[in-house]
Amino acid sequence: MTNTIFNSFRRPRRLRHHASVRDIIQETHLRVEDFIAPLFVKEIEKPEPVTSMPDVFRFNPDDLIKECASLHQLGIRAVALFPCLPLTQKDPQGSKALDPEGLLLKTVRKIKKELPQLLIITDVALDPYTNHGHDGVLEADGQDVDNDITVEKLTKMAVLQAEAGVDFVAPSDMMDGRVQAIRQALDQKGFFKTGILAYSIKFASAFYGPFRDAVGSKQAAGTASLDKRTYQLNPANTREALLEGELDEQEGADILMVKPAGPYLDLIAKLREKTFLPIAAYQVSGEYAQLHAAAQQGWLDLEKTRHESLLAIKRAGADMIFTYFAKDMAKILQKK
Repeated sequence: MTNTIFNSFRRPRRLRHHASVRDIIQETHLRVEDFIAPLFVKEIEKPEPVTSMPDVFRFNPDDLIKECASLHQLGIRAVALFPCLPLTQKDPQGSKALDPEGLLLKTVRKIKKELPQLLIITDVALDPYTNHGHDGVLEADGQDVDNDITVEKLTKMAVLQAEAGVDFVAPSDMMDGRVQAIRQALDQKGFFKTGILAYSIKFASAFYGPFRDAVGSKQAAGTASLDKRTYQLNPANTREALLEGELDEQEGADILMVKPAGPYLDLIAKLREKTFLPIAAYQVSGEYAQLHAAAQQGWLDLEKTRHESLLAIKRAGADMIFTYFAKDMAKILQKK
């Protein structure tokens, strides 16, 4: 006897039974243009693997240009650069961040000379430059990051980066008021076309560990006296996160970022409902590393989980995705 449920005229599986039907009704698609490749630059002789991130390397400037050329040829439109400095070049104030001849700015100029059409995004934060690893200058007692002194440095960093030719400066520090200060400083110097991609909703996440290994800022992840929770967001707070996005939009951000991406798809979706600005999402180092680790154990299929995780980020509302899978995905999508 036939179950009465099958008498229904509604059978959603009609739209799933054939591959061609599934293709023409697919709602969300990944494109090569969606991906931004994070890259690490360091003064070294040859590419140096990041042990906690399979297939990710620190490059010297010349090899980095070659990597950028390869990415651009695959259709990647933008890269995000992060410097890795030796401890001898770091101090409590992050002074090297304001060196016009520093590693990052020299590298930007070289890339722009060789690949003028490639968009370059540079991090505006002090953690790669401070010997304590925090994203700003500490107060005299070392118990917190001094917001306003840090913002002054960040505005100078942003101007130097704009002078070097970057397309977007990306403040990732989570200091109050830094987007407005940077926008004003850029405009005063005539850099009206330099955009601000703000790390607007950046959580004090446990998923950043491999990245901190890559840039050498791991010592600040958590200390008895001060950790990054005094400036990065509490993972439990939705309303506070959305307020940060709203403030950055009001202060002049051109693109809003949610970081990490995978654990915070709900925030990407909620932000999408509240803003008309483009949204970036950062699939961070911990998300990348855990997929590789599970695949190495034979517990997950890397290619399938990689694709699914990125598709979920796009479906949630992200317009662009920072991901260490950018090159692999570009190769796959180019073949298709």
